[in-house]
Amino acid sequence: MNTHFLISLIALGSLSGAFAQERIYRCGNEYTNTVSEAQAKNCKLISGGNVTVVQAQKPGTKVASASQSGPRVDSPDQRAKDSDARLILEAELKKAEAKQIELVKEYNNGEPEKLGPETRNHQKYLDRVAELKAAIARNESDIAGIRRELGRVPGATAQSAPLAR
Repeated sequence: MNTHFLISLIALGSLSGAFAQERIYRCGNEYTNTVSEAQAKNCKLISGGNVTVVQAQKPGTKVASASQSGPRVDSPDQRAKDSDARLILEAELKKAEAKQIELVKEYNNGEPEKLGPETRNHQKYLDRVAELKAAIARNESDIAGIRRELGRVPGATAQSAPLAR
């Protein structure tokens, strides 16, 4: 009789060990079955039901996208899309360069012509000069960005030279 009791006690002990392994703890959006980790993170024990955990990509790892250089399908459709993108970017570049020429001309080396109300209020003039200077800097940045994008389009060449201030 003692042997049956001992065997049943061993069986019960092994079952409780199996139950302990099946305990799942939720730590925010993460799950664990490690008791020490759950205690360290103040995780909640999930009772009842099954939990299916799907391994996701860790934050900070790069995902390949179509915009990154990679295997490119050389098809007539792709060449047409590249050509369209190049034409759009070139048109945007021309527009930005024309705007830059106008801004630089209006800025007049930091001494633009005074407008009506600015003759009586010098601060308005100074504000407009500062706005023009900022607009020139923004537009230069836009031009540089368009040129970078043009450099990424296959078969594109950004031939325009940087504008002088």
